[in-house]
Amino acid sequence: MAVKERIFGTDATGRTAHLFTLTNRAGVSATFTDLGAAWVGMELPAEGGKTVDVILGYDDPAIYERNPGCLGAIVGRHANRIAGAGFTLDGRRCQLEKNQGENNLHSGPDGWWKRLFRAEVLEEENAVRFSIEEPDGSQGFPGALSFSVTYGLTEENAVEIHYAGTLTAGAAHTVFNPTNHAYFNLAGHDAGEIDAQEVWIHADYFTPTDAVSIPTGELREVAGTAFDFRQRKPVGRDIGTAEEQLLLGHGYDHNFVVKDYDGLVRLVAEACDPASGRTLAVYTDRPGLQFYTANWLGEGTPIGKEGAVYRKRGGYCFETQCFPDALHHPDWVQPVIPAGVTVRSTSIYRFGGFTEEEGTN
Repeated sequence: MAVKERIFGTDATGRTAHLFTLTNRAGVSATFTDLGAAWVGMELPAEGGKTVDVILGYDDPAIYERNPGCLGAIVGRHANRIAGAGFTLDGRRCQLEKNQGENNLHSGPDGWWKRLFRAEVLEEENAVRFSIEEPDGSQGFPGALSFSVTYGLTEENAVEIHYAGTLTAGAAHTVFNPTNHAYFNLAGHDAGEIDAQEVWIHADYFTPTDAVSIPTGELREVAGTAFDFRQRKPVGRDIGTAEEQLLLGHGYDHNFVVKDYDGLVRLVAEACDPASGRTLAVYTDRPGLQFYTANWLGEGTPIGKEGAVYRKRGGYCFETQCFPDALHHPDWVQPVIPAGVTVRSTSIYRFGGFTEEEGTN
């Protein structure tokens, strides 16, 4: 197990970004950058002593700074959508920037993917921690927030993501709902459409949305719909059906209600590439899981790693979270934390379907 640090390059403003690669004894490696605390690469052993990278991303740090699809980025303070780009908290009206029609997406255009995080290598834990200090009013949110995300790679081929946030001053409460926005393609980051890859999601309900992707407040049963992933099925099997929710979202871009949620880390989703046998298991202590099938990749998406051209449905995201727009639905778990208390959350992405021998000569 080892952590290797190297210079990534400079962003558009001349800041130097670094890459941190974690490796385990099975030959699995995960790479992250301090620019946006982004997950840049995930190399898994393949036949013939080769490896395959199953995370979509970029070779140029200047692209991560603007990162139009939030590839691999840590999104915060609030992931996903907030209706009307505003909310009231402790009697204080907070107005955010509108960056998706009249609404706020992923905390607005001044996202955390633009931040250069402070990095700390945790050699004994095979991990790296990225930290930032956000002042009161940053992105429109109340209070000063101390935030960190720690990525670790285990010998069981799992990337463990540990989030921590502390409201330090300026307000009694603040919003805290970070996620990682990695795009996975178990056939390889440049392998194209993921329609044949299979997904299982531990959810009996999802939160349908309106025409601009804001949840209506309904918890709708997945039974009898294209959103039923309770039995593993190919992503493409139902994605082209004429269900209203698929038409509105241009595919899957919906929050699933984690079944039996109790605040503990549990298995919430699995994916498999039948052609290679590679698998991904997702664990989290969050109440929601946004399953997104890269419906907006394509035209306007920058060239990816190794010259890859990323197209529509060239990957999928499992974004662990509180429900989108929960701030306007008080019956849902609230993405709000009090002052002076460090709030922590964990999500785990475990890879399988290969042996150590596949990656050795």
